[in-house]
Amino acid sequence: MTFRYSTSIVTAVIAVVFLAAPAVHATLDSPALSLEAAGHAKQTIMVTAGTSGAPDGFTIWWMDEATYNANGGTWPSSPIPGMGHASFTGTPELNTWGGMYSSFSLGSGESMRIEIGDLFDESGVSGMVGELEYGKTYYFVGFANDAQGAPASVASPTIQGQTTESMNCTYTQGYWKTHEEVWPVGSLTLGTVVYTQAELLLILNQSVMGNGLVSLAHQLIAAKLNLANGADDAAVIAAINAADAMIGALVVPPIGAGYLAPGTTSMTTQTMDDYNNGIIGPGHCGGVPAEQKSMGNIKTLFR
Repeated sequence: MTFRYSTSIVTAVIAVVFLAAPAVHATLDSPALSLEAAGHAKQTIMVTAGTSGAPDGFTIWWMDEATYNANGGTWPSSPIPGMGHASFTGTPELNTWGGMYSSFSLGSGESMRIEIGDLFDESGVSGMVGELEYGKTYYFVGFANDAQGAPASVASPTIQGQTTESMNCTYTQGYWKTHEEVWPVGSLTLGTVVYTQAELLLILNQSVMGNGLVSLAHQLIAAKLNLANGADDAAVIAAINAADAMIGALVVPPIGAGYLAPGTTSMTTQTMDDYNNGIIGPGHCGGVPAEQKSMGNIKTLFR
């Protein structure tokens, strides 16, 4: 997948730092990590298995800069307060990158992309699935797993990245889900069905459970709220139109029982996710939502 970076955002900075590895019983070769696109609340990472592969998946740990420095610039032997961790053991259904990936199990030298901070809707992952914080430096390290999903290799070299922050003008689904008081509209149309704010919040808090309609709706709600809030639509309007066409008259859970296969929605969902995270489009709005720009545009898009 090709990533485009807005000139108004700070892109990820790659730095490799060698440290003392946590005390893990090494039965597999450690993977290698490398940074790809960063968004407001996520960091895309390429995980490449070592010679022995990662037949039972892999684990990623991360710390923000303050936590990392407070721990002496080293990794503990197990997760500590303030440290993120996620184990990738099952089958991804959200970030499959157009069907490129079907399992977190990796053979010798195989690679796959994951998105730390964008795991709430992903399947086959356990641990901390919340968003990263905007405009912060993070450190990441990875391990190959044993059959119980626990680290079974020494740590990979540490990589350092930074989430993005700029002045305009999108927010992630996680932001809109927790800031209902600043929503610029009280209802949205998904497909051909109109939902109230209360219904939309229920949808945003609905687990995906293998339903591509739910993950598509999560990003579509955020994208439409960003547009209603004044964000430029050039990078996302085609994806929004495609999403509405796919949804049609289906009613999104938990309001209804509509369903779409994840394989049919993943690329459109990814485009809107990248827009909401500021990887494409105008970038992040800052600490307070921007003033609503065009009531005429809003009426056209959301009535």
